[in-house]
Amino acid sequence: MRLVYRYMAILCLLFFVSNTLRATGEDVLESMISLPKTKGTVYSLLGYISQQSGYLFIYDSKVVNNDATVKIQKGERTIRQAIYEIVGDTSLEFKVIGTHILITPFTQIKQQHAGPASAQPVNIMLTGTLLDKETGMPVASASVGVRRTSVGIVTNKEGEFRLSLPDSLQNDSVVFSHIGYVSQTLEVSVLAGRHNILSLEPKVVPLQEVVVQWVDPYKLLKEMGRQREQNYSHSPTYLTTFYREGVLLKNKVQNLTEAVFKVYKIATHPSVSDQVKLLKMSRLSNVEAKDSLLVKVKSGIQACFQMDIMKDMPSFLIPDAGDNGYLYTSQGVTFIDDRCVNVIHFEQKKEIIEPLYCGDLYIDAETNALLQARFEVDPQRVKKASEMFVERRTRGINMIPQKVVYTISYKPWQGIYYIHHIRGDLSFRVKRKRLLSGSPHMQIWFEMITCKVDTEQVTAFPRAERLPTRTIFSDMNFRYDEDFWKDFNVIPLEEELSKLIERISLKIEEIGP
Repeated sequence: MRLVYRYMAILCLLFFVSNTLRATGEDVLESMISLPKTKGTVYSLLGYISQQSGYLFIYDSKVVNNDATVKIQKGERTIRQAIYEIVGDTSLEFKVIGTHILITPFTQIKQQHAGPASAQPVNIMLTGTLLDKETGMPVASASVGVRRTSVGIVTNKEGEFRLSLPDSLQNDSVVFSHIGYVSQTLEVSVLAGRHNILSLEPKVVPLQEVVVQWVDPYKLLKEMGRQREQNYSHSPTYLTTFYREGVLLKNKVQNLTEAVFKVYKIATHPSVSDQVKLLKMSRLSNVEAKDSLLVKVKSGIQACFQMDIMKDMPSFLIPDAGDNGYLYTSQGVTFIDDRCVNVIHFEQKKEIIEPLYCGDLYIDAETNALLQARFEVDPQRVKKASEMFVERRTRGINMIPQKVVYTISYKPWQGIYYIHHIRGDLSFRVKRKRLLSGSPHMQIWFEMITCKVDTEQVTAFPRAERLPTRTIFSDMNFRYDEDFWKDFNVIPLEEELSKLIERISLKIEEIGP
């Protein structure tokens, strides 16, 4: 009997799938659904259609008022009728694309079916907003990238994205993904020409799956190390990167330095240093004469290269290197860019006195590649670590570390993982001796993001072109290129470079060889 039930379940599944595959185009729009008597926003009511049909919507926010309040009556109607009733505009046209229903003015669909224009645009601009399908809230920090390329951006805190693509990518697809959500893939041609409202469906990992997929963290880390040569580049590579470092004192910018580098990356050989060539540079200084404290970032570029932890693996990634002073625990699974990853938490043993690190490692469940790492100096011991970060302090002034956090991510390109984003955030309290009050807060940060990967004809830079990475970069002499920097004159300091990748990448393309 149990065998019969099993085959019945399979037959029901096949019947459902085959029906879904047949229900395309006009069939979908003419399918019957049942709606309750209710009142809500256009977005929430379209959600009722999605729940019953399994189709998500794409539409221009200028065409459909997402926040308009609508009343609907209980009853059955076709999907087409339901959409007209909810959006309140019967002049709109609908087109079924994969698992999406595109809502657009009639003229736009006719233009899409017309022949190619006589003059093709140089760039294709894609804009839109990502929302949580269940709550309607913006999905911030979601990845928006062209499949099989390194072109992409991250949505801002309002879930918005703006991606400019060269005409050569007009036939490619864009992938929308975020940890904990089901990824979506849509063609560039579908998204172009409108401000798209898109929904991401939360991805739920059942508790029993977490239990089944629990792994021994020590074993997983050893396996990650064994597959390092397979997952990461073992040949020299050119990386074009955007770099930024700065200092804030009392919430005021003391200095901010930005640059474009070409990096000669030396694979997984920690004994050989990476090389850097400066392409563009900009500097902003707001130090006033009354300021009694001047802080500069030293070796920020070098720190970025040292944070490539899969090239020069720190002790917390090597659990079998004697007693490395760390404890590891499995934190279950999550999703990054639609990849299932194991989460490993590590912290220093209680008997260790000197400050070490604690944090989380995100390891691909299939390839055992490290995708992300976030770690910080142990919060209970960070105040003892000032000598690690402060050099040539002014007499009578102590800089007491409050929080030191690093984040690193890797992304695959042509099946090989490369360093993608590195960021360091260091917070201090400034104490002046013999002064009872006034301990201003200081923040120092540096970050670098990879905009382009090149593996062809890679050679070391001539010695005269190499940039010294251990010095104070903000003191370097440079020629300011007004044409290049004019679009970057206003960049919010709290905005990470990972959210500017699209603008930066396109601008870097203008530099040329």
